[in-house]
Amino acid sequence: NPEQLFAAGYSSCFHNALILVGNREGYDLSGSTVAAKVGIGPNRHRGYGLAVALSVSLPVLDPDLASKLVDAAHEVCPYSNATRGNIDVTILLG
Repeated sequence: NPEQLFAAGYSSCFHNALILVGNREGYDLSGSTVAAKVGIGPNRHRGYGLAVALSVSLPVLDPDLASKLVDAAHEVCPYSNATRGNIDVTILLG
């Protein structure tokens, strides 16, 4: 369905942005993963909207550094830039 396609595109794009940011900083992000879940439901206006939950795993990095790289990737990712202010995006770092 369309939500699954959007989730696949967003997670792939965000993961590529994360690798780009990590490489620029000199970090090896081997074993990193990004998964997305997209939901649809009523929004605060009339109609419906999307909500995204990105689950990011950076097993080789400490949590503070991982958080910094995730924040930087969120600024670089084209999907994040396209959706910023339009839909709810939650990033779960684990």
